[in-house]
Amino acid sequence: MSKLGKFDVVGLLQEHGAILNGHFQIPSGFHTQTYIQPSLVLQYPHLAQKVAKEMAAKFPQEINVVISPSVGSMSIGQEVARVKKARSIFTEKINGVMVLKRDFKISEGERVLVVDDVLNSGRMCGEAINLARGYGAKVIGVAAIVDRSTGDLTLNVPVRGLISYPLQLFPPDNCPLCRQKLPLTIPGSSAHHVHGQE
Repeated sequence: MSKLGKFDVVGLLQEHGAILNGHFQIPSGFHTQTYIQPSLVLQYPHLAQKVAKEMAAKFPQEINVVISPSVGSMSIGQEVARVKKARSIFTEKINGVMVLKRDFKISEGERVLVVDDVLNSGRMCGEAINLARGYGAKVIGVAAIVDRSTGDLTLNVPVRGLISYPLQLFPPDNCPLCRQKLPLTIPGSSAHHVHGQE
C-alpha cells in the first residue's frame, strides 16, 4: 500500500468536503475563514485506518495508551491505538476540568501518545498531557491529522501532524469577516449558523 503524501491527505479532506470556507468561530472564541472537519473522512473506517497508519508511523516507538482529548478525535485515536496495539481511552470534562472517567486508568511509567484530529491552540492536548503526567505516565508526543497551530505550542513533547495548515485567526472584536457581514457559523453547535454580530 502506498504511503499517504501531504497532497493525498489534503486531497482526501477536499474530496470529502472536510475543508470548509466561510466565517467560523472555533472553540477558543477566535474567528477564522477556514474550518477543517476530518470526521467527514473518518466516518469511513477504511480511510480512517489509512490515516491512522500514517500517524502511527510518525511515532515508531512502543506506545501503551492512546489518549483522545476530544470527541472529534476519538475515532482516529481508536484507529491509531489499533495500529500500535495499544489501549485507546478518551478524556471528558467535569466542571471545566479534564478527567478520565469510565474506570479508564493510566499506570505509572506507561508510554502515552495523545492523538488529535485537528490541532489548533494545543490547549486540549496540553490538558491531556498534564493529566497523563499526573498519573506518572511518560508522554511520547502528540499526533494530529492536521496541525493548524501557529507559533509555539509549549507542549514540551514532539508534535507531528500529517499536514500543516496554519490557521489565520481574528479576534471577534477586530474580524474582517464580521466587517463584511458574512454569516458566522459555530461548528458543532445546535444553532450552527449565528446571524448578526454577537
